[in-house]
Amino acid sequence: MTPAADGKIALLRHTVATLAYRGGKALSGAPAEFAGYGSRTPGEILAHLCDLFDWALTLANGKQQWRDSHPQAWDADVARFFAGLEAFDRRLASGVPLGAEPERLFQGPVADALTHVGQIAMLRRMAGCPIGGENYFVAKIETGRVGANQAAAVKQF
Repeated sequence: MTPAADGKIALLRHTVATLAYRGGKALSGAPAEFAGYGSRTPGEILAHLCDLFDWALTLANGKQQWRDSHPQAWDADVARFFAGLEAFDRRLASGVPLGAEPERLFQGPVADALTHVGQIAMLRRMAGCPIGGENYFVAKIETGRVGANQAAAVKQF
């Protein structure tokens, strides 16, 4: 792998870690009834997030496989989300050549997931169960730390 390709994969992995951190903030502590809030429910959005990382993994493996899954219980899909991030990050870290360019993996599933985490955060506020504000610039986000166990906030507002 070239140094440029290594750098792109490193940035992609840091983006996935950032997504895990921000996703952890938006997903944890939501009351059970939040999953059914609104017209496209947070539960449906979360199931779509899970599908995005199933898809990302197939793309990284040189395949194109999409599935639309139905929402499960909130906690089950939160666990599925983090398991998907972990599987995708392991694949990126493996050193095995990717079946898709890092830029395309970013512009497709990863960027879409960033949008949807933001939607969930916004819906939490609208549903009356907001997450606390935080300065993400100083957050302790670490490449490879993509599970549900994230660092505590450094500077909350």
